[in-house]
Amino acid sequence: QVQLVETGGGLVTDGDSLTLSCVISGGTFRNYDVAWFRQAPGKEREFVSVIRRSGGYTYYSDVVKGRFTISRDNAKITAFLQMNSLKPSDTAVYYCAAGTPILSARDDSKMYRYWGQGTQVTVSS
Repeated sequence: QVQLVETGGGLVTDGDSLTLSCVISGGTFRNYDVAWFRQAPGKEREFVSVIRRSGGYTYYSDVVKGRFTISRDNAKITAFLQMNSLKPSDTAVYYCAAGTPILSARDDSKMYRYWGQGTQVTVSS
């Protein structure tokens, strides 16, 4: 049974940095693309970033491009989301997801079979 556990969320101030981690157990980590999504109160879940199985390809939403960096360590079965220059608009529950999406649908939450429970990120102004 594949399980995802996110850690690293918290309360920070506008402009601060935070790194989220996602440990994926129970499956073959290197076989999955890993993505981060987020959901703010009253809003739909939105795509943040994805890293392909090999780690050689990454993709970001326009709102986080240049501020966030996704990475993975296959030996440690862990994916990371380094978030810099955080803004109050980044406040959300952040979810890690794993799956095998086709490239054209890499930002579609329906393409990811496994999900973590989420970690809260709150950015105060």
